Amino acid sequence: MSLKTVTAALEGDGLRLVARTSSGHVIAMDDAAGDSAPRPAELLLVAQAGCTAMDVVSILRKKRQAVTSYEVRVAGQQRDEPHPHVYERILIVHAVEGDVSAEALRRAIELSATKYCTVTANLASGVAEIRHAYVIRDAHGEKTYGEVLVTGPGMAIPEPAAEEAIPG
Repeated sequence: MSLKTVTAALEGDGLRLVARTSSGHVIAMDDAAGDSAPRPAELLLVAQAGCTAMDVVSILRKKRQAVTSYEVRVAGQQRDEPHPHVYERILIVHAVEGDVSAEALRRAIELSATKYCTVTANLASGVAEIRHAYVIRDAHGEKTYGEVLVTGPGMAIPEPAAEEAIPG
């Protein structure tokens, strides 16, 4: 099993957050009021675009298809009410130029969607268990850890998580 981590820190008085990934990359996020970076929900679509694009291009190259230009367009429709504003529909369109057979492209998209793309699998599955917990560090440096709840298929608090997996 592979563990990926992200730490997002508040920057300034608004809601701008700067996230640092375990692979060493930095990504900023903001809300509509600050508008200095993408919204977190937009980053889900960015992840969807990147994941499926990498799959499709890799598969087409393995099939020796002569791709001269590739672009993927992702549009997600979020529900307005009630909260949370989950994506109810996502449309992904792969725009390809070159000497590419429609069947090879169709199969590459199908393989990405059904076998390889981790983001597609996560967004479409509803099987992810998401554990919600907290760590408080007081003025004396004392740490308090607590679990709040689990969302997803479990919907209850199982045995405590390994604190060492939680950054900070």
